[in-house]
Amino acid sequence: MRRLIWLLFAAVLITPLVAAPAASTAEATLAPEVVAQIAQARLATMKYAANLAQAKADGYGIITPMIPNMGYHFLNGKIEGFDVTKPPILVYVRSNGRWQLVAVEWVFPKRPAAAPMKGARYGSFGAACHYADGSFVTASSQDACAKTNTKTGAAFNFWHPPLVTLHLWIWYPNPNGVFGEFNPLLTPFNNE
Repeated sequence: MRRLIWLLFAAVLITPLVAAPAASTAEATLAPEVVAQIAQARLATMKYAANLAQAKADGYGIITPMIPNMGYHFLNGKIEGFDVTKPPILVYVRSNGRWQLVAVEWVFPKRPAAAPMKGARYGSFGAACHYADGSFVTASSQDACAKTNTKTGAAFNFWHPPLVTLHLWIWYPNPNGVFGEFNPLLTPFNNE
């Protein structure tokens, strides 16, 4: 009975994503296992949906400014690999000082040989130096990273090589689909 209640609850959470009229045709009929994975991801990240303070308390720190039509990225560097219930990156937007989770993300050093989710589409993020205030500068090696960001004065945090990204838009509709890299519906948040 408990399992049935959880499955019904998960179905209610995921229905807007599957039935959203703006979804691409391919994603309007997501595979049942993907629907289940999305439900698991939503349940696992629900505590962060409108609570950036909780995300920070759990180890997520800012790694990008607002990337247009994508959001602010917060990374928990202790999370590795793919686990749909433990995304290493939470993607937020901000409006009137309030933060809202819009997507979760995983990064890989190269495109996975087997997709972690059926129908997954990937994006990319070039090699970059990241700074403590969320700013970043593209750089081909860590040796090219300044100890402080020359524009913001923030201290160097980490460098990464080119990465393959997997976004999952589970908290905000995306006409480009749940795996879209960018979301045109976030345009109003770009100047926030």
